[in-house]
Amino acid sequence: MIVLTRQLRIGLCLLLAVCAMASLASTARAQATETVVVIEVEGIIAPVTAQYIDRGISIAEQTGATAVVIRLNTPGGLLDSTEIIVASILNADVPVITYVSPVGAWAASAGTFITLASHVAAMGPATTIGAAHPVAAGQELPEEQMQKITEFAAQWIGTIAEERGRNVEEAMLAVTESKSFSAAEALNVNLIDIRADNLETLLVEVDGWEFTLASGQTVVLRTAEAAVQTVDMTAFEQFLHAISDPNVALILLTLATIGLITEISSPGLIFPGVVGAISLVMAFYSLGVLDAYWGGIALIVLAAALFIAEFFTTSFGAFTAAGVASLVFGSIVLFSQTPGVEVSPALIAGVAIGAAAFSVFVLGAIIRGQRRQKATGREGMIGRPAIVKTPLEPQGTVLAEGELWSAVAENDETIEPGEEVAITSIKGFQLRVRKATPSNGRE
Repeated sequence: MIVLTRQLRIGLCLLLAVCAMASLASTARAQATETVVVIEVEGIIAPVTAQYIDRGISIAEQTGATAVVIRLNTPGGLLDSTEIIVASILNADVPVITYVSPVGAWAASAGTFITLASHVAAMGPATTIGAAHPVAAGQELPEEQMQKITEFAAQWIGTIAEERGRNVEEAMLAVTESKSFSAAEALNVNLIDIRADNLETLLVEVDGWEFTLASGQTVVLRTAEAAVQTVDMTAFEQFLHAISDPNVALILLTLATIGLITEISSPGLIFPGVVGAISLVMAFYSLGVLDAYWGGIALIVLAAALFIAEFFTTSFGAFTAAGVASLVFGSIVLFSQTPGVEVSPALIAGVAIGAAAFSVFVLGAIIRGQRRQKATGREGMIGRPAIVKTPLEPQGTVLAEGELWSAVAENDETIEPGEEVAITSIKGFQLRVRKATPSNGRE
């Protein structure tokens, strides 16, 4: 009986040891399988950006990731898209970390709202946040209405900051006074939670931080040893993001104008018309997404009209100069009402020079060619070939342009039937011809 008890004890100890080892192994596997979903957001905040961020958060929720990291570098963007992104972050069922990076990046305007809405707000070296004052898109608003919009944006960012336990007053100053902060300043005034040199350091530093999600669930970050899963934009999202760029929008609008003008000026070329139509559709999408100022679009269209007018009037280059000025000014004000969105000055200069050159050399050549009077009738026969039908001794008949003509050979030479001659002149109803040579034969 005593032996049996010892055996039971030994077996029980072995069983407990196995269970403990299994538990440790299970914990180790769980730690090894922790993942962090990383999404890269760079450029203008547009509808496709909101769709991409929402998809990244959904993937993290579905896969049970420990956190989502938004690597952010933006000059700003659209208010509607910002509202969608902020709502997605505030209601996420997984902690969201916004990391302003790489070195020299900024989270301006819309980026400020996104960063402050995140569970963890982090910034990298030489990065900037702030300047979130709203701008009326596409139209000039009365001062009173603009003040109401500013007050709303200030209250909104203040609410977001309060929800995340951040400095409400400094957050509101980013809106009301367009105040900007370096990474050190933002950390000092409690706008962000941490500064990190790189993503790996950030994930180690925030490991173990605890958060309460919108659902009421309390979670602890396990990021130190987590695997990084990068979620890229789909091909379609990349395409929409690429054309949701002010520089691309200006190029598309210019290509559309050039293509359609070329097709209208010379019907039947087809290719310029197709390229112009496709560019116009994409330009409309880009301009609509970026809330382009209608005044800028009107000035660019006026520039095209002035380039065309140059070839139908004698302005001695005045219309071309006015067209270049209209194109440049229109490009400058095209996105003047959208915060953080502007066209590169170098691109504006390049487009203006290219459009002027196209107008002067290509479009001018097309229009001049169409206006040039074509040689027809007898005058058009000079230099053309003919076939001798009866011997030219030196006079006889030739077949020219499908008709029989009386002809006389130059220099009183004799030319046999069937030989080819070239028409040199016409006198009355008689042609003067000479034997065809490589230099004066068929064209």
